[in-house]
Amino acid sequence: MKTNLPLRGRFVFEHWRNGILLAQMDFPNGITVEGKNDNLDAYFRNQTQPTNWYLGLIDATGYTALSENDTMSSHAGWTELTAYNEATRPEWAPDAASSKSITNATARDFTINASKTIKGGFVVSNNTKAGTSGILWATALAAADINVSATDVLKVTYTVNT
Repeated sequence: MKTNLPLRGRFVFEHWRNGILLAQMDFPNGITVEGKNDNLDAYFRNQTQPTNWYLGLIDATGYTALSENDTMSSHAGWTELTAYNEATRPEWAPDAASSKSITNATARDFTINASKTIKGGFVVSNNTKAGTSGILWATALAAADINVSATDVLKVTYTVNT
């Protein structure tokens, strides 16, 4: 029997303004080389695995590209959007894996505090806004830029499956 284990991830962004759902976007991510290596080391070499994962937003300002070689300390093609009220990056708190999938059933909120344009999202093992450490698991681009205003809420769900 031959079995493949292709890990895939998806973000769902819900854009809310004044209690009204403006848009829902569902888009795939790419898993970074660093994320894949960390996964293999933790699982097969009994290396220390991250205990928590956090969600972040990619700013459209200055965006040029994502790379599978991006890390939190080196991602020349993009910057993190930090114009939200939460003091740290929201924690991705998934429920137990089921049917070859793991996700956070309760969306994580980003309460926007300025007019900005969001390009996409990422998953990292460090909760520090604008931090440059931690394992960058995945990055993703929304199908279209998301224009947000102060007091908008972006509700984010992230899923990994095979």
